[in-house]
Amino acid sequence: MMHEFQGQALSWQLKEGVIELALHREPANEIGSLTLEELEKFTAALEGLASEAHALILYSQLKSGFSAGADLRELYERMQKLTKPEACRGTRQFLQRIHHVLNTIDAAPVTTMAAVHGVCFGGGLELALVCDLIIADKMARFAFPELRLGLIPGFGGIPRLKRDVGNAVVRDLLLTGRSFNSTKAQNAGLVSQVAAEGEALKLARVTAAQLKKFDRHTAIAAKKFIKPIPHEELLKEIDIFCKLFSSPAVEAGLRKFVESTDAQPYLP
Repeated sequence: MMHEFQGQALSWQLKEGVIELALHREPANEIGSLTLEELEKFTAALEGLASEAHALILYSQLKSGFSAGADLRELYERMQKLTKPEACRGTRQFLQRIHHVLNTIDAAPVTTMAAVHGVCFGGGLELALVCDLIIADKMARFAFPELRLGLIPGFGGIPRLKRDVGNAVVRDLLLTGRSFNSTKAQNAGLVSQVAAEGEALKLARVTAAQLKKFDRHTAIAAKKFIKPIPHEELLKEIDIFCKLFSSPAVEAGLRKFVESTDAQPYLP
């Protein structure tokens, strides 16, 4: 079992019963093939790591924020290089793999926290949503901007958000594409604690130390009971995403994103 790993997109280490998974893929922790491969390495090691841990913290080492979401450039290139049926098949396989990874983290037998700052959009928000608790820097922003691309979130975001908050909040994020600040996200039940600017990771570490006082088996039993994984809805989400993916609107939306000269084209 690897107690630590240093990759190109992410790294992790186990220290004093806390696993820390750091994202560091420039420019904004976009989730593409490289990140997925390294997340698969992490989930393969997770069972062993969890036997010696009581908490897992996900955070970003980049100034830009937690994650801007899926690697849209890679998605667009796949669309350009392959025939439509091949591109759809490749996208479905990618989604199945990322769902497996995120379901594994969702069900991890430890208490999981996302320490979020800056941008937490699209696939980045979907990654944060698999955690039991989201601890956010007061300057963090949350959004599902996929609608602008003619898509819905594809990494399991809708069923997980629906599990955690009211349906009206889901519709607001999904249908408007607008971003929530930390206060609004906390009021909606998405964020559990708001930290001062630059303090989210520190607060997550303090929370992890607090969790150590409790019986681990009780925490695991409670988590299993109150946090079921919505498997059927997750499978349905992949089907809807793949159906939408082959539409001309998606190709046009992705092209616009890829050709944008804006320094941060993912911002709504």
